[in-house]
Amino acid sequence: MTDLASKTMWITGASSGIGRAIAIRAAEAGCQLILSGRREDALAALAASLPVESLVLPFEVTDYPSLAGTIATAWQWQGRVDLLINNAGISQRCIALDAKPEIYTELINVDLIAPIWLTQLQLNRMADAGGGHIVAISSVAGRIGAPLRTAYCAAKHGLIGYMDALRSEVDRLHNIKVTNILPGSVATDVARNAVTADGGRRGRSDPVIDAGDDPLDCADAILEAVRNDQPELIFAKEMELALAGLRHADPDTFFEAVAEFGQQTVTQYRDENPKSDAR
Repeated sequence: MTDLASKTMWITGASSGIGRAIAIRAAEAGCQLILSGRREDALAALAASLPVESLVLPFEVTDYPSLAGTIATAWQWQGRVDLLINNAGISQRCIALDAKPEIYTELINVDLIAPIWLTQLQLNRMADAGGGHIVAISSVAGRIGAPLRTAYCAAKHGLIGYMDALRSEVDRLHNIKVTNILPGSVATDVARNAVTADGGRRGRSDPVIDAGDDPLDCADAILEAVRNDQPELIFAKEMELALAGLRHADPDTFFEAVAEFGQQTVTQYRDENPKSDAR
């Protein structure tokens, strides 16, 4: 059991959604927080509202040349980073037939390559410090392959694979714990900010997202998984949770269910986007 009190936690994508909720709950647990994202004003407002010492450290996750300096600043603040929460990311809402190839570069850069870089550049620091804990916010879509999210699923599947392989190398030898989090629908702006076929932002949410779990409930579950050094947490319910389990337990039923769901979803997408491919 890991006690979070007095630990230094670095959260990316901390200005809103699940990241902000984790910051609130981690502060209540007594963590010192490094809050990162692109919106410095939102990060500063969050820091001011928290009852613990916080470092506001805005940066662009794909600014790879500057990343080593950002990491050095984070580690200099308290002399270590005990917990890294790789939460920053974007989603997608368009079918593959419509999607510009650049969408795949953007999504995979933000949702996969960026957390890999952020992790890789401080692994040796964590090992030298005697251990740490790395958390990756993936998605149920990183397990099941969801329609309208081909680029997003590619990145989130890859993130799970990277973290699983990393865990096998560093858990016992370096006391670095690795936890994959697979949320289902959580009531955030993830769908509103999702990338569309032309690379723009969608600008509206999904009913299933709006009816999703409270981000604070998700944060509670994430921190409990961290306390228990849990390798993976699927935070989902109903159909999302059932499909995640079926993927391995009953693949024939799973693929049939996803094919039906995909057909319905793409048909609805084309009805809402009449300029989409008509085939």
